[in-house]
Amino acid sequence: MLASLAALTAALFVVALFSGRSPAPLLALFIGTGVDDAETLWLIFNEIRLPRALLALLVGATLGLAGAALQGYLRNPLAEPGLVGVSSTAALGAVLMLYSGASAWFPMALPLGGITGAVVGLALVTVLAGSTGSPLTLILAGVAVNALAAALTSLVLNLAPSPFAALEIVFWLLGSLADRSFDHVRLALPFMLVGWLLLLRLGRALDALSIGEEAASSLGYRPGPLRLLLLLGVGLSVGAAVAVSGAIGFIGLVVPHLLRPLVGHRPGALLPASLLGGAALTLAADIAVRLAPTGTELKLGVLTALIGSPFFLYLLVSLRRSVQ
Repeated sequence: MLASLAALTAALFVVALFSGRSPAPLLALFIGTGVDDAETLWLIFNEIRLPRALLALLVGATLGLAGAALQGYLRNPLAEPGLVGVSSTAALGAVLMLYSGASAWFPMALPLGGITGAVVGLALVTVLAGSTGSPLTLILAGVAVNALAAALTSLVLNLAPSPFAALEIVFWLLGSLADRSFDHVRLALPFMLVGWLLLLRLGRALDALSIGEEAASSLGYRPGPLRLLLLLGVGLSVGAAVAVSGAIGFIGLVVPHLLRPLVGHRPGALLPASLLGGAALTLAADIAVRLAPTGTELKLGVLTALIGSPFFLYLLVSLRRSVQ
């Protein structure tokens, strides 16, 4: 299954490199025939298509992995990366850069502000949840931080100096991978890799936790360090993803559910599968927004919400029936 997911992700990555309004000239560039302006085509490929495809792969892998880790730790099938509040605080940090005008004179101020917001949000959730609290305490801490970040973001929108500034903020919050460069890849990649390593280490602990907290403790998995690793992994990776792409929802909710039956419902085995599945789904969604017959390109976050919202309702109905 992992080999199939890897092959699917690789195929979608190649398709993403040649997807757009004019795929034929780029294909001709590699074939070596019918190329009028090779220098311009190489510029388009290296500076626009390649970084966008890389970010789609990295962001999707991050969201899928973080969603699987949170669902395994909280034993809640409705958990997703935004639950712990890091996504909202990362978005708030980026919005403050737009509001202050810092992103106008220094483009990388936007992702830097997002990463700073993610770190602050991670610290707040860690302090509020404490070192010995239950998973319910972690959820409540995330809800509180989410509410605070949403209120502050609304305040910034309300105080925007002009309608154009407010529109820029709203468009960024919708989530997109358009107009990204290798600077964004270089900035986000170290945080994502560290987060991935921390989350992938949790595999056996999540398997033990699936049979109960007491059983996990008897096997040597203490809840305090386990939760700290989870928060660090989710905070660093998801915060970096939101910082460079904006809010892209439902990837971390949908992917683990689709793949869970294929791994025997084992939380540990679901982690690498969701990493690859999240990358594949985000690449496919980003290809779809570029090929959609609309006057302006759809925002990636809008498309994932259109896919994820009905799936979320389906999960709620399924859970309700299983309880009854």
